[in-house]
Amino acid sequence: MHRHIFLFTFCMLTMFSIDAQDWANTSRYAHQNDSLAQIPNTGHRVVLMGNSITDDWVDFHPQFFTENQLIGRGVSGQTSSQMVARFRLDVLNLRPSVVVINAGTNDIAENTGPYNEELTMSNIVSMVELARLHRIQVVLTSVLPSDGFVWNTSITDAPAKIASLNERISRYAQDHAIPYVDYYKQMVVPATGALIAEFTYDGVHPTGAGYEVMEALLLPVVTQLR
Repeated sequence: MHRHIFLFTFCMLTMFSIDAQDWANTSRYAHQNDSLAQIPNTGHRVVLMGNSITDDWVDFHPQFFTENQLIGRGVSGQTSSQMVARFRLDVLNLRPSVVVINAGTNDIAENTGPYNEELTMSNIVSMVELARLHRIQVVLTSVLPSDGFVWNTSITDAPAKIASLNERISRYAQDHAIPYVDYYKQMVVPATGALIAEFTYDGVHPTGAGYEVMEALLLPVVTQLR
């Protein structure tokens, strides 16, 4: 009995230790990345880097990814700092022709600490500069609208923060000749800053209908860059 308790405790401590060491979940796509390394690169790969909004997209519409040679590299709950930490493994090492970056939702939701717009924007710029250094074309996208986060109800000014960050991303994209895909404008309730009800199931994450809107906006941009 005591031995079983000891083994259970040891396994739990080991698991938490590994999680703490892999703060950015860099191992999430290790197997898939290894598999991709064995496949000839035709020069048309497109990686979507993001959080749960990107992560869930593959589950909702897997055919959108397979039919258009898109590679999903979203990790649920991640902030922009965590994305920077795994950018080499999940983007640069895959040698895509294009990377689509969607970041900021979980920064504003304070998933890894107090929100700082300057830090979030710096992380987005770092990913852009890394991609360009490796001759990877970049597409920047807006943060999706939301009037709050069900997992952190203490955030009461999400619409204002999202609008401000989107303005920063849009302006940076324009100043640096980077395509900018504005999901926000097509999915927001102007009066409240919320995500249109039919496009979301929890006020943050898209439904299938929401992803259809995003796909219609993103695909022409990606196709033109290839």
